[in-house]
This record gives sequence, structure tokens and C-alpha cells, in this order.
Amino acid sequence: MPTQESFWDRQADSYAKKPIKDMPAYERTLERTRAYLSPADHVLEAGCGTGSTALLLATDVAHITAIDVSSRMIEIASDKREKAGVGSVAFRKATLDDASLETASFEAVLAFSFLHLLDDPGAAIRRIHDLLKPGGVFISKTVCLGGKVGLWPLLIKGMQIVGYAPHVTYLDAERIETLVAEAGFDILETADYPGSLTSRFVVARKP
Repeated sequence: MPTQESFWDRQADSYAKKPIKDMPAYERTLERTRAYLSPADHVLEAGCGTGSTALLLATDVAHITAIDVSSRMIEIASDKREKAGVGSVAFRKATLDDASLETASFEAVLAFSFLHLLDDPGAAIRRIHDLLKPGGVFISKTVCLGGKVGLWPLLIKGMQIVGYAPHVTYLDAERIETLVAEAGFDILETADYPGSLTSRFVVARKP
């Protein structure tokens, strides 16, 4: 199976051309996210993809550092930033473990359609807790494949074998919220976003 980096490098150009499948759910996500952001905030977005969300939120905060494991995703995002003339977003190829991301340096960390793609989402959430300042918020939306029956697991496994699907961790809403709480967060808001695959929206604060 390809690495996460190589998989998303290959997918980046086609991913950038795809329209958002559920625009009302996406707009609702942005609306609720903005409710927790302030103009002076320094924000980290993990798994930023081709940068659309970071660019849309750029005017709501002081600065966004947007990271992704894929070099090609970052190239596309950086090109979009230049064309849009947005100076308050920095796109970087990096993971959450990057040593340049300093402890307690962000007012908010965003992770949209990200946690279920990790081998160890619990470790990622703990790292996010460390990166946040006291009182900072962690805002996530995660695809919930846990408990899926029928052909879904077989279909995904088959696609992974031939390189057409990335690694997937099977999470459900309860497990996501347990991991967030175990990392030391206080959960402020949760919601389901229906679509072809249900996603769980969670907002949590670092005490």
C-alpha cells in the first residue's frame, strides 16, 4: 500500500478539481467554526489539503499555519493563495510532529476530514492539546466509518490493496469524543453532518 504522502500526491490534482459534495454541511461547518475564532487568533489547520478552508477563514483570524503531508497539495494551496492575494496563510508540508510547531502556540487547531486518516488519532489529539494555548479550541469534523457493515469494509480494503484508497481508522462519534476527552479537553459542542458518510463535528477547549 502506498504511503500517505505518495497517495495524496497522486490524488492532489483531481482532488482540487472536485466540487464540495455537500455544500450546506460545509457552510454550516464554517459557520460554527467562525463562532469560536477571533481576529487576533493564530490558527493551525492540520491536513489542509489544497487550502480552500484555510483561505476562506483567513479574514476571520490573524494568521493560519496550514499543513499537509502531501507536497503536491501544498503546491496547489500555495498557488491558490498567491492568486487570491491572501497574505495571512502559510502553507507548509509538515505533520503534527514537526519540531517547528511550538507547544502552546495556537489559539485554535482545526482538523477537518483528517483524524480518520491517521494510524493513531489519539496521539494526534494529544499533540494538538500540547500545541494549543490554555483556553484554546480544537475544532474537528471526522468521517465516521466505525460500525459500518455490509460492503464498506471490503470495498475500502480492496481499494487500498490496489492503491486507490488511503489508510482508514474506523471511528464512530463515541470513540472520537472519548479520545478528545482523554486528551484533556472539555467538549463544548458536537453535531452530526449527514451525507454519503456521516461526519462528527466536535469543538473542545483546552482548560
